[in-house]
Amino acid sequence: MIMYKFSKRVPADGTDAVGAILKAAADPQVISFAGGLPAPELFPVAEMQAAVDRAFEKHGRELMQYGAAKGVTELRELIAQYVKEKENVDVSVENVLVTTGSEQVLDLVAKAFVDEGDTVLMEQPTYLCAVDVFKSFGANFVGVEMDDDGMDMADLEAKLKAHPEAKLIYTVPNFQNPTGRTMTAERRQKLVELAAKYDVYVLEDNPYGQIRFAGEQVPALKSYDQSGHVFYMGTFSKILAPGFRIGWVVADEQVIDKLTVLKQSADLHTDNLAQYAVPEFFAANDVDAHVKKISDLYGKRKDLMLTGIKKYFPDNVKYTNPEGGMFLWVEVPGVDDTVALFKECLKHNVAFVPGDPFFAGATQPGTFRLNYSNMEEDKIEQGLKKLGAALKAATAK
Repeated sequence: MIMYKFSKRVPADGTDAVGAILKAAADPQVISFAGGLPAPELFPVAEMQAAVDRAFEKHGRELMQYGAAKGVTELRELIAQYVKEKENVDVSVENVLVTTGSEQVLDLVAKAFVDEGDTVLMEQPTYLCAVDVFKSFGANFVGVEMDDDGMDMADLEAKLKAHPEAKLIYTVPNFQNPTGRTMTAERRQKLVELAAKYDVYVLEDNPYGQIRFAGEQVPALKSYDQSGHVFYMGTFSKILAPGFRIGWVVADEQVIDKLTVLKQSADLHTDNLAQYAVPEFFAANDVDAHVKKISDLYGKRKDLMLTGIKKYFPDNVKYTNPEGGMFLWVEVPGVDDTVALFKECLKHNVAFVPGDPFFAGATQPGTFRLNYSNMEEDKIEQGLKKLGAALKAATAK
């Protein structure tokens, strides 16, 4: 049997721990809070089908041909206007690159700025796929502490002083994955000041920002940026459809030009049909009303989840209370092995994502992420009752 010599970017053990967890959680007998999926019943199927039809009528041959790597002009103009209106970020179309989902932004920014051995600072815990991407480019990770107000700025500055070689700060400031926490406006302004002071770039990841069901909107980090250190990334996956794979990055034109070259060598351009269909959808529909329907449903499901946690979980369990997004974070004192806890809960036909993959450095035992966006209301209490019984059994040992 041939022994393949994979590159350093391929994980040495060849395993996909998270994939194995999600596969186990996909059993139809299991009530799974593990996925990170939007509610499919809110997908605007008929409206999007009509938008696709109009896109074909107007751009049939053009959308079936090769396109520009930066993206379709109409969509880039829409994104620039959308970011201005929703995030108070004043950009032109030349500051926008359309990507194949926001995941591609992570890959392109890592390719453009992270050499092997470079230091990347990120919240602890943080989005697990970002950890995987930066790790594949040989990054060294430095975790920054968080509390309910987001990344701790005192700890961030201490880490920047201790690591003058730091190249990039990665943050999910709105309804963070996995914790659901939101960074305050004061901390955002301070983070941007620190980025300029220490000449380190910031990748602001905002996939969930429009799904707010409580509290007040907080300005984007990019809205405070006067020096060009902040790169803002977003997506339509959470408010329209993840299957369309439409993401984007907003940055200075010099950065966009470099990322465009890298994208061209990766996939030439993002799917033209989706790019032409999205502006047609926006033109014909009340997108704000659609997003409100999403936010209202997720808020209801989050409240049901909190009620179930209070009712069924051990009294000493800690958990976050998000004002938006799709996730909340649970900490169970006294648990040393979260994967073992997951396996125990799976015996009770309920699942979550263990916290371990969300940490770039040392993990915090007894932590896990719960998703409420993709679970029917009648199953939320059922699942939390099962999960609570498993947690009590595990902590009683």
